[in-house]
Amino acid sequence: MTGPLAPDLARRILDEVRAGFEDQIRFTQELIRLPSLRGQEQTAQDFMARTLTKRGYGVDRWRIDPEDIRHHPGFSPVATDYSNAYNVVGALRPREERGRSLILNGHIDVVPTGPADMWSAPPFEPRREGDWLYGRGSGDMKAGIGANVFAVDALARLGYRPAATLYQQSVIEEECTGNGALACLVRGYTADAAIIPEPEDDRLVRANVGVLWFRVHVRGHPVHVREAGTGGDAIQTAYRLMAGLRTLEERWNARKGAHRFFEDLDHPINFNVGKIEGGDWASTVPAWCSFDCRIAIYPDQDPAEAAREIEAQIRESAAEVAFLANSPPEVEFNGFFARGYVLEPGSDAETLLARCHLTTFARPLESFVTPGYLDGRVFVIYADMPCLVYGPVSEAIHGFDERVSLSSVERITGTIALFIAEWCGLEPIDA
Repeated sequence: MTGPLAPDLARRILDEVRAGFEDQIRFTQELIRLPSLRGQEQTAQDFMARTLTKRGYGVDRWRIDPEDIRHHPGFSPVATDYSNAYNVVGALRPREERGRSLILNGHIDVVPTGPADMWSAPPFEPRREGDWLYGRGSGDMKAGIGANVFAVDALARLGYRPAATLYQQSVIEEECTGNGALACLVRGYTADAAIIPEPEDDRLVRANVGVLWFRVHVRGHPVHVREAGTGGDAIQTAYRLMAGLRTLEERWNARKGAHRFFEDLDHPINFNVGKIEGGDWASTVPAWCSFDCRIAIYPDQDPAEAAREIEAQIRESAAEVAFLANSPPEVEFNGFFARGYVLEPGSDAETLLARCHLTTFARPLESFVTPGYLDGRVFVIYADMPCLVYGPVSEAIHGFDERVSLSSVERITGTIALFIAEWCGLEPIDA
């Protein structure tokens, strides 16, 4: 069957999502227990491959080779070893393609926890309290991966499967390069639409920023602390360079009026120094300092041009420091080198999502603009397909005591199940 869902079938689908939700919570808890930090995702990806295989998906699990994607304009520089960098894609194919194909995408990687003793409980031991499920990755975005899997499961328990090809993608590197989703595209995985249930507070992302990661290396002139005034302090100088980058952030924010959908955001461009290290000895003026940065760019901003502006700002700040004349700072782009995207209003996919959301939530779908990175850019920019980034309410993602609202996850799962049923159509599992 294809076309609009009968109200009775829509109700049965939502009832089935609810009936299977405790199993979905347990699945999400299992995922949280697998600490899929960068370079350590393979155990969680093994789990996802087994999960999809048991459900009858044809599973493609492969190691990402940076050389396979380096040529692509969406590629981000790789600064780490990819020997354990695996993607997993499950394909569910109908007997006859009658509907529209769909990608359900989610990222398995999570960010570091910070000091574990600053969490209320161990970050990789999921904890359920009332409506909240706690743990690193609970909201960002293992609950979303669970929603993708269990939306299809609900249809299967009713005796249906999609009447068009459906892909489940569990990708890595969303938190640092975006190369995981890009590798799926380069490998040939495309569809008529995609859904990514990132933690977006039950809303649809209309547009988001691009992101650049870079590391700045500063060389000082070490002397004994008794002669500190004659040396060159690399750490103090690093702070001067950071201050210069703050002025660049201010200039870019001042341009927001020229960028559609970003005009009303208070502060769309955020610059962050996320890591700093330097020096060798408490009684020696520091000989070196390196600091890692992230900065946003507007969707229509070319990452290469933004990189040149960053380098020019660092040169300008360094020119004020005499001892840097013979050893200027070096800038290393070491991660995200990604454009942002705009989801143009009016696609069939968005119209259907709005209708499914209204059925599930009993309120209209809202859209918003986010100053964070999303893998949706891979689909929208490079595959010319609508990507609906739409997911549950969460709190403290990237922070301590990250948590996701279970009632929100259940409703999001219901929306996705309704979307699949109408977008892909349904066919009986038994011939």
